[in-house]
Amino acid sequence: MNVKAKRAIFILVFSEFLVCLGISLVIPVMPFLKNQLHLTAADMGIMTSLYALAQLIGSPIIGMLSDRIGRRPLLVLGLALFMVSEFVFAISNQLLMFDLSRIIGGISGAMVVPTAMAMAADITTERQRARVIGWLSASFSGGLILGPGIGGMLANVSYKLPFWCAGMLGFLSMLIMLFFLPREAELGHHLKQATEQQPVRWQKFMTGPIILLLGLILVSAFGLAGFEGIYSIYVNEVFAFSINNIAVVLILNGIISLILQVVFFDRLVEWLNEIRVIRYSFLFSTIGVVWILFAHTKVEVVIATLLVFSAMDVIRPAVTTLLTKFSRDGQGFLNGLNMSLTSVGNIIGPSMAGFLLDVNYHYPYIIVVIFLTLSVLLTYALKHPKHN
Repeated sequence: MNVKAKRAIFILVFSEFLVCLGISLVIPVMPFLKNQLHLTAADMGIMTSLYALAQLIGSPIIGMLSDRIGRRPLLVLGLALFMVSEFVFAISNQLLMFDLSRIIGGISGAMVVPTAMAMAADITTERQRARVIGWLSASFSGGLILGPGIGGMLANVSYKLPFWCAGMLGFLSMLIMLFFLPREAELGHHLKQATEQQPVRWQKFMTGPIILLLGLILVSAFGLAGFEGIYSIYVNEVFAFSINNIAVVLILNGIISLILQVVFFDRLVEWLNEIRVIRYSFLFSTIGVVWILFAHTKVEVVIATLLVFSAMDVIRPAVTTLLTKFSRDGQGFLNGLNMSLTSVGNIIGPSMAGFLLDVNYHYPYIIVVIFLTLSVLLTYALKHPKHN
């Protein structure tokens, strides 16, 4: 990897960290915003869903566009839209403007996250890719871990301050991308001009192995999002976890996640290969959820939770790394499709789990176990692209 490629990777990692920090800064403010502006739970739910829906629709389209015109312009534009979405939220007190802000934010997320992954895949070898995608995943996790704490402190000054700060972080990331991120040609990855390049034909990528992997992404997204979506409610109502108990679990998970993704992820992939890492991670996730269902003490729940969350934190970069190895071109489209399918799980999984939770506390996690078990079985049908 040459010097400019290393600089590009560092900028991608740092910018993704800043954006994720900005996204999570506003998390502690949302309940206060609901009460302050007299919004309903349905209003807040729709607001959240609009972000995921915009991301779902936009990701594959933007991915194909990035394959034609290059990654850098879309990264810069995506960060600019992120800045706009946060500033719109900061200056408004009307639900319609909040919803518009979330739609813009979802489009910006569709531009930034899969495009950064695609660019990382473009400029790395297969041997380097697991390490770099592990770093990107760690920057994503790190921003989400630190953000709520910082956002809570900022909200003590003003409940709109986290949104202003998030917008400024987006502006800073945009400037870094604009002035310091090397162009594709400088990195040795030459995309033809849009006028010369043939449109990316999605049918080219719909081969058996890729369809199977995309199916695995969709099935696993339901299970993982279903587990995460109701976790706080479940442990609070079934095991009497306090807010402090949940915070401790999330902090411990954040520390373990960063260590796994930065230090051990590429070594695990090199030792086992992506498919075995995915399979064993799903297996450990399944064991952890079953353990939670049969646990009797808080200590058991904490250990089982850390097992599940740690496995999840390995699954996501492993699936992304494997997907990038199926084709040298069309990385934008493939990563956009990956995010789009994950968004489907993020929209439907928590809703399904919440509905089942109202019927019986244990039903959601029984369904999660079924989805995770199906994911384990699907990994046995996967083949590494080197052997196809």
